[in-house]
Amino acid sequence: MSDTFDLIVVGGGPGGYVAALRASQLGMSVAIVESTHFGGVCLNWGCIPTKALLRSSEIHHLLHDLNTFGFSAENVSFDLTKIVARSRGIARRMGGGIAHLLKKAKVTTFDGRAKLAGRAGEAHKVSITKDGAEVAVIKSPNVILATGARGRQLPGLETDGKLIWGAREAMTPTELPKRLLVIGSGAIGIEFASFYRNMGSEVTIAEVADRILIAEDPEISAAARKAFEKQGMKIITGAKVGPLQKGENEVSTTIESASGTIDLTVDRVICAVGIVGNVEDLGLEGTKVQVDRTHIVTDGFCRTAEPGIYAIGDVAGAPWLAHKASHEGILCVEKIAGRSPQPLHALNIPGCTYSRPQIASVGLSEEKAIAAGHKVRVGRFPFIANGKAVAMGETEGMVKTVFDATTGELLGAHMIGAEVTEMIQGYVIARTGELTEAELIETVFPHPTISETMHEATLAAFDGPLHI
Repeated sequence: MSDTFDLIVVGGGPGGYVAALRASQLGMSVAIVESTHFGGVCLNWGCIPTKALLRSSEIHHLLHDLNTFGFSAENVSFDLTKIVARSRGIARRMGGGIAHLLKKAKVTTFDGRAKLAGRAGEAHKVSITKDGAEVAVIKSPNVILATGARGRQLPGLETDGKLIWGAREAMTPTELPKRLLVIGSGAIGIEFASFYRNMGSEVTIAEVADRILIAEDPEISAAARKAFEKQGMKIITGAKVGPLQKGENEVSTTIESASGTIDLTVDRVICAVGIVGNVEDLGLEGTKVQVDRTHIVTDGFCRTAEPGIYAIGDVAGAPWLAHKASHEGILCVEKIAGRSPQPLHALNIPGCTYSRPQIASVGLSEEKAIAAGHKVRVGRFPFIANGKAVAMGETEGMVKTVFDATTGELLGAHMIGAEVTEMIQGYVIARTGELTEAELIETVFPHPTISETMHEATLAAFDGPLHI
């Protein structure tokens, strides 16, 4: 086996393995180094297994709402062990699929940890170790760092794997906690809160900011809070969580907010307070690579300050999304191959939260569009006025569009409701293709679909919607 490659990829997550596959398609000899499982956090401990859990929780919710659809059932129950096992089985299946794809593409795989180890002429050397012993040294003029990120640990709120959970423990419970505190209301925190509330847990969310889902348009954030509180969640914003006092099988704390101070005792705590990049032990100190607040600094083509070293995905900073990592992997490889890819436009990256109801967005919020100097036209359309949503029993939701009043440019789109994570791509295409309201208004949307709300929300920003 040769020890020299056209490209070495460090990390086999959604950024790394996609980069390796694309490089192989373009005729490069590729090596990929992964220390645990292909698919990274996303496939093994994030995106995929959480969606399996959320699907189970949605079914549990529907089983307790059967009368709405003309059905009845008795003694409805669930087996948490089977729910978790299904989720883990899906993750293993998808991981095996990635390994097969890499083998099919003739990508050379290495099991171990990679570290930059200087240069050999024009090539970068990468040392690979397993269980503390060096197993290989490989070389390439191009190295992509795709090492991902991990959950942030805050003093006094450290996870312990038993009472105070991170994402992994929250995905593999052995019993359902009756009382749960979720610290942090980003997508991760909200999805876990939604899963456990749907399954019957009493859920309290504590968020330090003045609203939940701070990355979303404030109007959507407010609608989400109203929906979650209607489901029985308790939400405390502007919250300061005191030290967690651990008992034998429960946790107590004090939460301060503008509404006052409360003493809270729960069975388990989930900490979802951000992430930090995996930049340690990569050999960066011997390079010109710059690190800013645990994330590697890159340009629009994923290049670092060290020639031949690239970084993609979570380790390269926000937004921390698997689809952003995959796109960066392709963009980066095509740049290395001498093609002419376009730099990634962060405002064209959709964000999705798979709670009940779902939340999705792309581009600028109304607030940020105005702050950026745009004169805006805003359209809104509620799900309750959409025939398909009514037929499905999913009337809770809305679509909001933000257009530039002068040019007709779609500045942003924000959605809450059933299946909006599937629908947002229509607006992403519009932004990527630089479409205006004229093209969106002329677009024929199929009937009956919930996607018709997207058309109506565009009409609402201009001449007015038709069905309300």
